[in-house]
Amino acid sequence: MSRSTPALARPEPSLDHARPLVVRGLTKSFGPGTRAPWSTKPRRRVRALRDVSFQVDAGSVYGLIGANGSGKSTLIRTLSTLVLADAGDVRVFGYDVQLHSMQVRRLINRVSADPSFFRQMSALENLQFYGRIYGLPGREVRRRAVEILDRLGLDRYRQRAMVKELSRGQQQKIAVARAFLTSPVLMLLDEPTTGLDPRSKRDVQAFVREVQRDHGATIFLTTHDMDEAEVLCDRIAFLVGGRIVAEGTPLELRRQVAGGRPVESVDMEDVFMALTGRSVEDDEEETTDDE
Repeated sequence: MSRSTPALARPEPSLDHARPLVVRGLTKSFGPGTRAPWSTKPRRRVRALRDVSFQVDAGSVYGLIGANGSGKSTLIRTLSTLVLADAGDVRVFGYDVQLHSMQVRRLINRVSADPSFFRQMSALENLQFYGRIYGLPGREVRRRAVEILDRLGLDRYRQRAMVKELSRGQQQKIAVARAFLTSPVLMLLDEPTTGLDPRSKRDVQAFVREVQRDHGATIFLTTHDMDEAEVLCDRIAFLVGGRIVAEGTPLELRRQVAGGRPVESVDMEDVFMALTGRSVEDDEEETTDDE
């Protein structure tokens, strides 16, 4: 990432005034991978993100929509300090994610589409272990864990069952509960409802919106679910081939493609296809050849 002044010369940002998330010119490439001995294809350096820029307002839900392989996961890993960008600038409440990674990690939490747990432990035991790592008192952790799992619709019997005995959707609810347990001020949700049945999906979406509304949480959401984006997001961006090709409120995006039709008759799938030239279900390769 580009740097203009040394980290030690920068004043500490103020959470009261800094925007929760600002991304400018983010670019990420990956080197050639290994090639099977029988393959005749040349190994290529590929680019996952290309000059991505956006910002997220405090207390809002910002959605990033893209097909599998569009660059969503690379982006969210970069925002959460797990991947270093080649160029560009990412700031969380004014903190540079590369220079101030420890401060950033205290302000964020993340739900991935493939969470991991101690599978021989129960949901409550997993959450209690996680909460204690973050320094929360044991009694407070248990109270909050039960409260959140109740709100997510995981009944008391399953809260005490070993994680390995629970369904994929039930495990995803535990992942959501774990992420919100520490009351982060910025939540990164990477396809949080993947694998959930319709009712469980509604439970998670209602909980996310409740936390955003009642506690002022700022949420960055990646998804390929158009309905989910409509339900949850204040602003939406479309990511295709590592680039943001459109951005705005759901209403603004609909107006761009409505033509003479009533705006309410245009669904987000139509908008995505009109502005990107493809369906969100298209399974594009995440990386593309370097130019």
